[in-house]
Amino acid sequence: MKKNLPLRLCYALMLASITGSAVASPNVNHLIITKTTKKADVTVSGNVTDETGMPLPGVSILVKGTSKGTSTDVDGNYSIVAPSDATLVFQFIGFVSQEVTLNGKMAKVNISLKPESKALTEVVVIGYGSKSKKDLTGSVAAVTEKDFLKGPISSPEQLLTGKVAGVSIISGSGAPGASSQILIRGGNSISAGNSPLIVVDGIPLDNGTLAGSQNPMAMIDPKDIESFSVLKDASSAAIYGSRASNGVIIITTKKGTSDKMKVNFTTSNGVQQVVKTVDVLSAAQFRDFVNASGDQTYIDKLGNTSTNWQKEIYQSAFVTDNSFNISGGLKKLPYRLSVGYLNQNGVLKTDNMERLNSALSLNPKFFNNSLSVDVNARYSNIKNRFANTAAIGSAVRFDPTQSIYSDNADLAKYGGYFQWLDGDKWQNQSPANPVALLNQNNNNSNVDQFIGNARLDYKLPFLPELRANLNVGYDYSKGEGVTVFSTDAAPQYLNHFQRTPYAQEKKNKLFDFYLNYNKDFKASKSNLDLTGGYTYQDFYNDIPNSATYNYEGTEVTVQPAPFPTTTQNTLVSFFGRLNYTFNEKYLLQASMRADGSSKFSKENRWGYFPTISGAWKVNLENFMKGSETISDFKVRAGWGVTGQQDGIQNYKYIPVYALSTLTAQYQFGDNFYQMYRPVAYDPNLKWEQTDAINVGLDLGFFNNRITATIDAYRKNTSDLLNNIPVPGGSNFSNYLLTNVGSLRNKGIELTVNTIPVSKKDLNWNLGFNVSYNENEVTKLTQVTDPNYPGVPTGGITGGTGSNIQIFSIGHKSGAFYVYQQVYDANGKPIEGAYVDRNNDGIRNEKDLYHYKSSIAPVALGLNSSLTYKKWTASMAFHGSVNNYMYNNIYSNIGVEKRVLDPLMYLGNASSNMLATGFNETQLQSDYYVQNASFLRMDNLNVGYHFGKLNRSIANLSITANVQNVFVVTKYKGLDPEISSGIDNNFYPRPRTFTLGVGVDF
Repeated sequence: MKKNLPLRLCYALMLASITGSAVASPNVNHLIITKTTKKADVTVSGNVTDETGMPLPGVSILVKGTSKGTSTDVDGNYSIVAPSDATLVFQFIGFVSQEVTLNGKMAKVNISLKPESKALTEVVVIGYGSKSKKDLTGSVAAVTEKDFLKGPISSPEQLLTGKVAGVSIISGSGAPGASSQILIRGGNSISAGNSPLIVVDGIPLDNGTLAGSQNPMAMIDPKDIESFSVLKDASSAAIYGSRASNGVIIITTKKGTSDKMKVNFTTSNGVQQVVKTVDVLSAAQFRDFVNASGDQTYIDKLGNTSTNWQKEIYQSAFVTDNSFNISGGLKKLPYRLSVGYLNQNGVLKTDNMERLNSALSLNPKFFNNSLSVDVNARYSNIKNRFANTAAIGSAVRFDPTQSIYSDNADLAKYGGYFQWLDGDKWQNQSPANPVALLNQNNNNSNVDQFIGNARLDYKLPFLPELRANLNVGYDYSKGEGVTVFSTDAAPQYLNHFQRTPYAQEKKNKLFDFYLNYNKDFKASKSNLDLTGGYTYQDFYNDIPNSATYNYEGTEVTVQPAPFPTTTQNTLVSFFGRLNYTFNEKYLLQASMRADGSSKFSKENRWGYFPTISGAWKVNLENFMKGSETISDFKVRAGWGVTGQQDGIQNYKYIPVYALSTLTAQYQFGDNFYQMYRPVAYDPNLKWEQTDAINVGLDLGFFNNRITATIDAYRKNTSDLLNNIPVPGGSNFSNYLLTNVGSLRNKGIELTVNTIPVSKKDLNWNLGFNVSYNENEVTKLTQVTDPNYPGVPTGGITGGTGSNIQIFSIGHKSGAFYVYQQVYDANGKPIEGAYVDRNNDGIRNEKDLYHYKSSIAPVALGLNSSLTYKKWTASMAFHGSVNNYMYNNIYSNIGVEKRVLDPLMYLGNASSNMLATGFNETQLQSDYYVQNASFLRMDNLNVGYHFGKLNRSIANLSITANVQNVFVVTKYKGLDPEISSGIDNNFYPRPRTFTLGVGVDF
């Protein structure tokens, strides 16, 4: 062999000279020498579309094996310089990655990417990290920008309406920036609140209200939001421990990109209109009734005009919503800067909200991408002019035969507005002139908020599987304002000018640190993902003194301010989570969080919140492979414990003193003084706790043209906070807030998304969700007392201290507590006649019974989007089945006595008075509890995308949008969707017509 070595060497050298390459082998029997020749670079350009032919902006194009890359512009075009034999990798979230190897001559490469199932490819933000949805073991729903409701949206949570099974979002009113009730899988509490924890870019927010703001969430511009993650079950939410019993909503805002600068401007302008008003007697009906039923004293009080008071207080309101943003990369510094301006008039006259907001996001990477830095800062300012909503109820009640103004000399001191007088002063038991209530009241506020955080994620060089994450955040908000009644305002019948300032300041500091270890073990076909960390959050809340100043001529009298409130609460936590995957098919997750809160005594300060869950990807098993019908099949199950402490005020576990109320003052001489007195307390107070299990299925059919998610759950909440009566002398109050009671929620949810049509020029997506939740109170007292009716709730108008709902053992939350109405042979209710349900021959409170509930057991959502060439269209619906409403308008003013008032003034009545013929109010009759099932079309949107127009305008789009399109319901009142379940002087939700324009430069 050795004697042939020179010959082989000569052959190798000759071959090297021809091919330009050779390899030296460790085998001494031969030698191949390599000579590297650099391939020439070529410029490759092209266009990337989806399978329907629509261009895809933001597609990542990488030269395989290098860090060199680019991305497509808004028209899907790209250009890149690469070696002539390079392989280009095209990647885009939600689509199958594609590789193309250049052949040295290719200068044009057009690519069509195929979509993958959203459920399989979606990256979902979870607590302290993110995860592909295909690897989730809990019940987590993700909603991205393309799924949001369209049009001018003033508050972020409204983007989710009807989009997620098991999530109910009901706006509190039609006022600009109104707050919403958000329930995830039913309510879990009686007194501590039922709102989910909101986390914005890693900062858990304070769920409390803010002076001068109807809704603190409205401080965030919805157009800055990229996605929502809704953690519905305990196995997902328990990583947030003592604040997660009501679920968690994680908001991720938009970030910068590393490509060239992009400029976008959008504007949406429209008109809002009142769709429906309360049905009351017309002026003609009112006159007929007074003339027929009233004596001459009342008849003489009739006016000689016809005034539609509801028409006088409502208006067609203009709204404009504008956004300008710049994004891109500056010397490898990705950035995004946005500025937004919203100006929305309310349909109730004098109502207005003006919001100016800005946001900055910087996302650089350092040390060969080992260190990722995310800096987010957003500032918002809202100026409100709050209309006096008392005008809504007054417009319903006011005599329609009277004019707005009067030439009565006694009314000159009330601005010339017609008012009912008692002698020469306003009759303070009568409704005030609704137009005067709006014009003579001025309530202005100014609210500022800053939310900022800096997050560092560092991949350790000596152990690349280990990452360290540090997050420091600060949330500051301040609201202040003043309410002014002018000298001639009728409610201030003492004839003086009144000024009441108010203010509040809140600070929320955050420090998070955690380590994450993620490693694949190929030998065992396993992946181990470990997270462990520490978090510190401090909440500061200050409500200063706000006295009321009464100005009468040169004299000023001051009503003492309520006792100032300054509270501070600190939450310290340790948490850990394990994710283990075996053979890509079997997944296990376990976590533990320990929370320590300053709201509780040392003995009860720490709470522990464990969870465990698992999943099995059945479709990856051999017996499922190759199925042309089932493309995805995952089984999930989980258990966990979460807590609730938001409704607990500080210092309730220690003895403190506080000022007495104004009605409990001591007299010394001619002066009255508030005295300090002890406050009731419970040293054993602790948080509520929810124990929950969840079982789910994720399914895909026909290459995921149809996907479905099914979840079933059961939640048991214990240690409910409840105000219970205590024996006299045992504490410093006859009622005490303590932990007693429990309730249960159980239900099932179904979400289905389909792609009925997927062609080059036509694409149609259709999805729906439906959920069923059953709620029951299971305990309310320490010792079982069959005579204890429960906790009254649901205040109504028409009687002092009247309630219409109750929390009772064995019944649903929100249950109505009423008498059973008796009807005559013609089906007409008999006034004052109720069923003697206990057969004792007496009609009293022992005959009250639980009848229906305001909480809907069934909720549903439907959405559809259609794309045809450059046209787009979308629509969204939501609704509920078997939610009931107490019609307090009917029960309070649907009686003759409200027209012919004993105090000798006239007031209007609900037209229901003509149907019942009731003379006196029958507030607790079940006659007024009505089925309020409904289906609402929330949104209808049509758009046209022109594409690139010239060198300056990369894309132009025009959209037309209608919000609150219609409601289908049998409910007879104003609106079937009121979160309290009580319809009384509700601020109507408007129908909004808008035209929007979007321009990309």
